[in-house]
Amino acid sequence: MRIGLQIPRFTWPGAPGSIGPKFAEIGRAADEAGFASIWVMDHFFQIEVVGEAEEPMLEGYSALSYLAGVTERAKLGTLVTGVQYRHPGILIKTVTTLDVLSGGRAYLGIGAGWYERESKGLGVPFPSTSERFERLEEALQIARQMWSREVSSYEGSHYHLAETLNNPPAISSPHPPVMIGGMGERKTLRLVAQYADACNLFTYGGAEQIRHKLDVLEGHCQDVGRDYDEIEKTGLGTVQLGPEGMSSDEVVEVCREMSDAGIEHLIFNMPNVHELGPLETFGQEIIPTVAEF
Repeated sequence: MRIGLQIPRFTWPGAPGSIGPKFAEIGRAADEAGFASIWVMDHFFQIEVVGEAEEPMLEGYSALSYLAGVTERAKLGTLVTGVQYRHPGILIKTVTTLDVLSGGRAYLGIGAGWYERESKGLGVPFPSTSERFERLEEALQIARQMWSREVSSYEGSHYHLAETLNNPPAISSPHPPVMIGGMGERKTLRLVAQYADACNLFTYGGAEQIRHKLDVLEGHCQDVGRDYDEIEKTGLGTVQLGPEGMSSDEVVEVCREMSDAGIEHLIFNMPNVHELGPLETFGQEIIPTVAEF
């Protein structure tokens, strides 16, 4: 099993002046500790399950580009970009640029989006759920075409590209992995089967829910003729190490349960990540152990 780090909150002591230096410090520490990936949310307002909307929130791809300059090994991505935020052609160019500048370490994390408040707040159109899923599928098709190095037009119901030119090309081969985030069984997981290299599932419902969602995904793969084993199964959860939280052994047990359920890449966010000690503990006591799962 691989372990990733999500950084969803920037309310650190001394913010906003401390955000840049502390963010870099966290990124370097995670990279050195052996985390396989580092992620930020692609939101513009903080989400309610994490904090107050008015809390500091960094723009995702600027933040990842900053991390690319202070890290060397960890892959970088958003969990996940709402399709309504950026025109797909510009999004693929942005992810390609991150991939080139990071030496081939970018993911494209994408989903149908849901946070209406920030879209309306910043003047971003927020279509219906059905239309957002239509746009998501077209964005995935555009990504495939732009990363194929085929320069031609794309004509969809929502997006019209006259020339899918994308140079320099991505370094990742054959392209940055596409991760679709979401738990929806009818639409989201079917799009994973058709287009994605990875899925991302919330682990809060436990191992049985993960098994069920992956069974659904496997069924969609059978329906579309996709090799289920080609898809990286990732999960997202929260852990707090320390006297008031979990021990290393308890985190290892969580990882074991998720691995047994089918998760290959488990991503954690940590409320006390700015203290850096949890990252060091992961590197010394958890990451080497779960690598054997």
